[in-house]
Amino acid sequence: MPKKDILFFFVLFLLFLPFFICPPAYQFYIDFNSDHGLIMAFVKFAILATLGEVIGLRIRKGVYTEKGFGILPRAIVWGFLGLTIKLAFVIFASGTPVFLVYLGFDDAAVVMKNDLSWAKVGVAFSISLTMNLIYAPVMMTAHKITDKHIIQNKGTLSGFFSPIKIRQNFVNLNWDLMWNFVFKKTIPFFWIPAHTITFLLPLDFQILFAAILGIALGTILAVAELFKD
Repeated sequence: MPKKDILFFFVLFLLFLPFFICPPAYQFYIDFNSDHGLIMAFVKFAILATLGEVIGLRIRKGVYTEKGFGILPRAIVWGFLGLTIKLAFVIFASGTPVFLVYLGFDDAAVVMKNDLSWAKVGVAFSISLTMNLIYAPVMMTAHKITDKHIIQNKGTLSGFFSPIKIRQNFVNLNWDLMWNFVFKKTIPFFWIPAHTITFLLPLDFQILFAAILGIALGTILAVAELFKD
């Protein structure tokens, strides 16, 4: 393994190590996340999803950053996307069980508080399914539009805050790639199962698992072009 990869993963190891060996640090994270969920959503995705894109760049081009990549603008975008992800989790985790009750599954609204069962798996799957079919495509498309905006402005922070050419970038997206890989493959085969597991976990572990998925999300979207049909 190249030295830069060893150094990169060693730094990551040191970054996360305190949360595993130092109970006060882990408890502080849990408490702060509980009290300031939106702030933590912004910070978590700004760091972890951007990290996923950095890893994706390493996979594609052999480097962790390059001129015009725009790590800081990407982190800002992911931070705000993280706020919408947090919003989606709250809305669909609350609303989907209510809708299931409307359809006749009377225990759906309370089953998520019970021990693991097939009914709980079914509700968690339903939450993941609705969230990923309704929200995920919009979020992924918004991410790609901002990604093109960052590239168009050569990764500069000043250029990032210039008006986004939404219509132009929307039309010029690689819709063949978005449909055939991002939507048709990652959503049904990765995100729906992954988020089903997420909603089955206790709250504290959901936080940790969501962090891992934040890295996966950035990585998958960054390397999607490697899997063109």
